[in-house]
Amino acid sequence: MLNKLFANSMLETDRGGQLLMLLLTTLLIVVPALNLLVPQGHFLHIETYTITLLGKYLTYALLAMSVDLVWGYLGILTLGHGAFFALGGYAMGMYLMRQIGDRGVYGHPELPDFMVFLDWQELPWFWQGFDMFWFACLMVVLVPAALALVFGFLSFRSRVSGVYLSIMTQALTFALMLAFFRNEMGFGGNNGLTDFKDILGFSLQADTTKVGLFMASVVALILGYLTCRKVVSSRLGKVAVAIRDSETRVRFIGYNVANFKLAIFMLSAMIAGIAGALYVPQVGIINPGEFSPLNSIEIVVWVALGGRATLFGAIIGALLINYAKSWFTIELPEVWLFALGSLFVLATLFLPKGVTGWFTDLSSNKKSNRNKGLSTKENAS
Repeated sequence: MLNKLFANSMLETDRGGQLLMLLLTTLLIVVPALNLLVPQGHFLHIETYTITLLGKYLTYALLAMSVDLVWGYLGILTLGHGAFFALGGYAMGMYLMRQIGDRGVYGHPELPDFMVFLDWQELPWFWQGFDMFWFACLMVVLVPAALALVFGFLSFRSRVSGVYLSIMTQALTFALMLAFFRNEMGFGGNNGLTDFKDILGFSLQADTTKVGLFMASVVALILGYLTCRKVVSSRLGKVAVAIRDSETRVRFIGYNVANFKLAIFMLSAMIAGIAGALYVPQVGIINPGEFSPLNSIEIVVWVALGGRATLFGAIIGALLINYAKSWFTIELPEVWLFALGSLFVLATLFLPKGVTGWFTDLSSNKKSNRNKGLSTKENAS
């Protein structure tokens, strides 16, 4: 049935992608309806808090998919993708801060509260234009892409690879974290950007706005998945996989490896930036902690648990681990870190291919056993 539904599309042979698209489409329709149309107190009603939590998980899923695009299909273990996520978040946070206007604590019509507190006299040049939503959206993708372009050009042209490249990506996000902690940078320092009021004129405290942001996260994940699937199914994706498997051979037959790497890396950075932009209005804050190398390492764990080079596996891993983290912090507040660490260790030992790899192996074994049974019956007859 699924194959007929997705016939003649890029998902025709992608059963995992088909199931994911159906699930996300169902969420897009059912969850807002159960929140807005079903009265509070009814057992089918979904609380707004739950919707915000789901929206946050979906932004993490989009971020994990961007890492899988680079790690799973290009073979680059990036330990700094949190930087692109945070930059996209800061771009959206700057727009949200400009929308506060004179409703801030100090009532300044143009300067954010932290600038007034630090006795800044005028708005810095790099804050100009962020009072316009379209400009902020442009910066959400252009700033991470520009950083990926500069970093990737220097690294890939120099043929840095393997663990050395991973360390460099980690150093990149660590350096940005230290820079954004400084008050003189003009991004709120240690406290970051917070106390947002509205987006596009809609109050961020309103249930309808929170539902709208959840729906935007679902749509972004759907479009992000379709884009990534289109890329990995194209010539660009096939060359990327060849580079992952044998970079020297691909270079020997005449391909410009650095350009292919750069294209995938920049696309991945832009997707991570979009995830960060959707994350910020839903959680209500963005601070330098989002640049932490530990966050980037955790993203890699999401992808590893879900299953590399599948795209939907990264999404599953992000959703599972973040739900487990929320559950452990409530049910086991004193030992949740140990419980989560144990989960990672067990997954590494018993699910080396991730959750999706385990299901694939299970399905293959069942099919193999079924075929053996049929051949045995035919021989007997």
